[in-house]
Amino acid sequence: MSRNLVPLSVAAALLGGTALADVPRVAVDIAPVHSLVARVMQGVGAPLLIVAPGASPHEYSLRPSEAAALQEADLVFWVGPGLTPWLETAIETLAGGAAVTEMLEVDGTTELPFREGALFEAHDHRDGNDADDKDHKGLGHKEPAEKAAHDGHAHEDQEGHADEGGHAGHDHGAHDHGAHDPHAWLSPDNGAVWLNAIAAHLSAADPDNAGTYFANAVAGRNELAALRAEINGILEPVRGRNFIVFHDAYQYFETAFEFFASGAISLSDATRPSPARIAEIQARVAEQNVTCVLSEPQFAPGIVAAVMDGSEAKTGVLDPLGSDLVPGPALYGNVLRNLAKALADCLQTP
Repeated sequence: MSRNLVPLSVAAALLGGTALADVPRVAVDIAPVHSLVARVMQGVGAPLLIVAPGASPHEYSLRPSEAAALQEADLVFWVGPGLTPWLETAIETLAGGAAVTEMLEVDGTTELPFREGALFEAHDHRDGNDADDKDHKGLGHKEPAEKAAHDGHAHEDQEGHADEGGHAGHDHGAHDHGAHDPHAWLSPDNGAVWLNAIAAHLSAADPDNAGTYFANAVAGRNELAALRAEINGILEPVRGRNFIVFHDAYQYFETAFEFFASGAISLSDATRPSPARIAEIQARVAEQNVTCVLSEPQFAPGIVAAVMDGSEAKTGVLDPLGSDLVPGPALYGNVLRNLAKALADCLQTP
């Protein structure tokens, strides 16, 4: 399958008005990546979003209009099969004539390995910042063509998956599609790399607007640099405080801003934690005096309540996809900004 592939959920709206006839038709899988593409296309046209806001990217059923959008696309941008395994076949079947870009395969993209277990220790933090443990595409650390299958790492979440989650055989958030965490858009460094790649692919398809695409990419990178400083300012007052996340999706954000979680209730948002994992998290909440447990828009309230039972920890909501945001050029920055604000608000003492 070509590494220049398209995302599968092209069903949102055509943002920013009607594209000109000679502007490439572009489909993008999730809202944060769609936002980066929309930023590069600003003033020229607008991409189509495949996975509707609020829907899980791990499992999604294409509507006829979304399938048609894939069929008509000239270019497709998607994170990759580690995030949307169902999209790979759809791209091959429906978007055979499109130039497809898998964002995790873009040169310069940093990938982090999956973390093991419910608790994240201090050495995990160092490992997450170690260049030997990252995959810097195009910088001499490119992984083999076939990603490691992650053999020998059975998780309690997976063992009890059929009983607890009712999705036996669907390890969406686990390691079926490689050894690396696919939530790479939560690193602003990756966002900056992707802006350049998006501009290059669009320019190849539409040379007449290449100047605008690259100018927009430069402006977008400058915006991300300013956003990094803003987020560091938001987080600075609460550095050193301990928090738990609902599922292990945030290590790119944690690494970018050196602000690490103490653990995750669930391996992924597609699996439910086993009683043993919940017990581990409860013990960590008590021993580290964890003051914040962060859930997500589609979280199971009973699980979070069980983790917080007997503690005085506050709760907040993290949204890695921008489910309640309007898709478009501003969404990507607002996703990262809102993560920082939610984290800081939850960790602030009265």
